[in-house]
Amino acid sequence: MNIKPLLALCRISNLPTVWMNVLTAMVLIHQLRPEAIEWHWFPLLSLALSAFYCGGMVLNDLCDYQWDKQHQPYRPLVVGSVSVKTAVIIACMLFALGFFIIALAPFTQAGLVAALALFATIALYDWVHKKTAASIAIMGLARALVFVVVLMALTADWLLWVVVAAGVQFIYTLSLTLVARYEHIRGKPYAGPVIPRMIAAMALVDGLLLAILVSPVWLLAGAAMMLLTRVGQRYVRGD
Repeated sequence: MNIKPLLALCRISNLPTVWMNVLTAMVLIHQLRPEAIEWHWFPLLSLALSAFYCGGMVLNDLCDYQWDKQHQPYRPLVVGSVSVKTAVIIACMLFALGFFIIALAPFTQAGLVAALALFATIALYDWVHKKTAASIAIMGLARALVFVVVLMALTADWLLWVVVAAGVQFIYTLSLTLVARYEHIRGKPYAGPVIPRMIAAMALVDGLLLAILVSPVWLLAGAAMMLLTRVGQRYVRGD
């Protein structure tokens, strides 16, 4: 079986931006409450939030199936390289994996409530994003909730700078979604890969924030995650 259509369905090339969100939240928590951080939770929470992200991307293609037939006929479900039934199973498994890992976190109840909010936001966006321009705010909220899930799962408390980081990504994601929406409205793609580059730059935004709040060395981490995203996008489309 060719795995590339599955990777494209999940937009797997964009995952380094999610990992950088998790890393940023954990670094900021460590600065404010060092005793709350056990670093083995970084790969676990990265996996959980990656599962939510990929599950959301699969659900997005399921909701957009009819629209993609006319406007994006290269998508895996439309081409038939991945069946609708398989996509439904994959989405369910990914979301289940995300919830399972969060349930193991130090603050299970708070983490699961935040994860449920993330899941609901993802589902709402996928359902309405082709119907209303207000969905750009929902997309921004979904990205911000990545930080909230990490924060709640590890501390069950609201820490200022983690909330600030979530707000910064909310604003950036809002701008990215506006640019992407305008591309659809104008009816033709931009001259270059504007949207993939903006998606990759999410990691750099986190790196810049950590460079300001913690140490300049974190800018290198953001740049590395951005580069990793761009390399991945050369093999699997991220938009």
